[in-house]
Amino acid sequence: MNTRRDALGALAAATALGPLSALTLRAQALEQVRIFYGFPPGSSGDSVARRVGEKLAGSAYTRNAAVVDNKPGAGGRIALESLKASPADGSALALAPVSALSIYPHIYGRLAYKAEDFAPVSIGAVMHHGLAVGPMVPANVRTVQDFIGWAKANPKDASYGSPGAGSLPHFLGALLGIETQTELKHVPYRGSIPGVTDAVGGQIAAMVTPSGDYLPHVKGGKLRVLATSGHQRSPFLPDVQTFAEQGLPGLTAEEWFGFYAPARTPAATLEAANAAINQALRERSVQDSLAVVGLIVQGSTPQAMAASQQSEYERWGPLVKKIGFSAES
Repeated sequence: MNTRRDALGALAAATALGPLSALTLRAQALEQVRIFYGFPPGSSGDSVARRVGEKLAGSAYTRNAAVVDNKPGAGGRIALESLKASPADGSALALAPVSALSIYPHIYGRLAYKAEDFAPVSIGAVMHHGLAVGPMVPANVRTVQDFIGWAKANPKDASYGSPGAGSLPHFLGALLGIETQTELKHVPYRGSIPGVTDAVGGQIAAMVTPSGDYLPHVKGGKLRVLATSGHQRSPFLPDVQTFAEQGLPGLTAEEWFGFYAPARTPAATLEAANAAINQALRERSVQDSLAVVGLIVQGSTPQAMAASQQSEYERWGPLVKKIGFSAES
């Protein structure tokens, strides 16, 4: 009887302390958080990691600003591999483009990670991609149809660059060629900046990459953006029509950067991280600094982020097959 009474007493005490324990857990902010990012410092996504990371200090999630740990290479995969190997206690996050989990599984036969290895925390920012042309292309080419007409008349020069083989911009260019029955040679680069530089210098005809990478050159008259990939026009290029407006709705694509934690990270920790990230994204200074690199701030719940990721995964599976690309091709 005493044993039973003691057990019931312990259960009652645990029940009474349950909410307090949860509150205590939420109040135990981490001392330090690390954010892995799979591309070099200075790139657009790096700005998201750093601007948000700075604002996490003093939140219920972490006492100090987050440390950004750049892991460039392999199209961003190294950062996710690093996160997979990290403790599931909230001390490590990764910022990754959705393509790393929605497109890469369709093109790499052996990925060192899978979606189930990670817990979505929050979307951070959205980017639109754009088709821009440089001085190799005549000044009277002002629309996508103009470009296609020029490309068919000049097949030796009909090329486009992208930030890398297997990237979403690569596939947008490939779909443009398929849907318009035009031979467009793909020139992959190691990131956006070298390709944009070659487009400005006339070494390649066009570049498909995040719109923000073009902005300084567009303002200087060195590049012309012919179309952007969003559902709506880019707020940074409001005079440029979308692909859909120019009769190519299949090229509508908005890529986001999202924060991930290791799978099995406690729910209370994920909740604290989500709240801190979304609070940071509401700050005007963060929004303004990301606008400079052509990013549109957009927070989310973990559930909405997971749903968007799954939708993108399902969309790009058949498109990758249509394009006929694999990492080995």
